[in-house]
Amino acid sequence: VAVTVYFMRLRDKRRAPLSRIFEEQEHLGIHAVKSDTLVTECVRRMAAEKIGALVVMEGEKLLGIFTERDALNKVLAGGVLPGSTKVAEVMTKDPYCVPPTTTVGEAMGLITRRRFRHLPVVENGSLVAVVSSGDLIHWLVGD
Repeated sequence: VAVTVYFMRLRDKRRAPLSRIFEEQEHLGIHAVKSDTLVTECVRRMAAEKIGALVVMEGEKLLGIFTERDALNKVLAGGVLPGSTKVAEVMTKDPYCVPPTTTVGEAMGLITRRRFRHLPVVENGSLVAVVSSGDLIHWLVGD
């Protein structure tokens, strides 16, 4: 019986909108850099803050996202010099975004199918959060 109740609660939590996660988890701040920030600075900041991605912004406009995978695949494996390369040159441009009304289950499905770990959440053209696959899993099994 306990297992059935647990899985029913988990299914119900999958139907919750992403906005509910923002209300319950204060640590979902937006970690952003400008497009002319050097890759070295981005990687240092990601390491210091223990995060896997930074959004690249110009004012209020989301230009892209720079992830650990970008650092490995586009910078290190690509032979790019991180100390002289701007993040705009190696970021993932125009990342896939979702509105805060997207359900946790839909976001999990999207992250799984598209094979990315960070999902920008945009409302009325403004970035309101970036959720990671870890944030979603933590929230789902948090109780």
